[in-house]
Amino acid sequence: MSQDTIYFFWDCLQYLINGIAQGSLYAIVALGYTMVYGIIRLVNFAHGEFLMLGAFCGYFALKMNLPMPVAIIASMLGAGIVALIVERALYRPIRNEGRIPALITAIGASLFFQYTGQLIFGADPKTVPPVFTEVIFNFGEINVSNIQVFIFILTLFILLFLWWLTRFTKIGVAMRATSYNLKAAELMGINTNRIIAFTFFLGASLSGLAGILMGYTMSVEPMMGMSLGLKAFVAAVVGGIGVIPGAALGGFILGIAENMIAGVYKSSFRDGVSFFILILILLIKPSGILGKNVKEKV
Repeated sequence: MSQDTIYFFWDCLQYLINGIAQGSLYAIVALGYTMVYGIIRLVNFAHGEFLMLGAFCGYFALKMNLPMPVAIIASMLGAGIVALIVERALYRPIRNEGRIPALITAIGASLFFQYTGQLIFGADPKTVPPVFTEVIFNFGEINVSNIQVFIFILTLFILLFLWWLTRFTKIGVAMRATSYNLKAAELMGINTNRIIAFTFFLGASLSGLAGILMGYTMSVEPMMGMSLGLKAFVAAVVGGIGVIPGAALGGFILGIAENMIAGVYKSSFRDGVSFFILILILLIKPSGILGKNVKEKV
């Protein structure tokens, strides 16, 4: 085996590690997407803006010299509370009007948050104050940071928590009942408005958590939710939107694919590969890798 082949092998392993870390962040946001879609079949394109709002909440908390756990809580609560307001003021009144009005409303809300964010926070990217001492672990030619390990473990914990929540709690049973048949759930005494609001809050909280983590590893700016939210949506569709494990799987696939292409070929193709995978999955299995085909009567 030549020296160049050995170096290429180590480089690919490094791209894989970086891709898993990036994919973990996509997975967290995609989980929020898929939970909302699973309940009311709404593609909430404003979900990426909850990420941005959460990132700014965490940024200002850290600027006030508050500890990182407090900043994370601020990010999650800030995004979650705004999501509750959006659901109550915008989505609930048109819930029974069909998917097109809801989709247009979601796009309008997304644009509103983007440009309002620019007006309030300014368009310049902001660097999140460092609170962690980054430690690099070396395994041969592979470098893994403690932040990457933390994000990956956190993603697995969130995935297990959501699985436990939806399978073994009363509210999880109510969420599954609402997802299966909203009208029947109401007849069974379930407060579906409360369940839907809780799902919006939980999904947006996850997005806000991902926002502060992304802001910590990159930067914070008002338009950050647009591209990151769109990629998380792609991840949810690739894995099977509405399926919790599928959203996580899609996030990891996108993160790994982007880093592999950027490292092996050209970084300019990083964004394009995500949408190529989306088109490929839609052609082969439109319901996503872990999704189930559902026939609807017209």
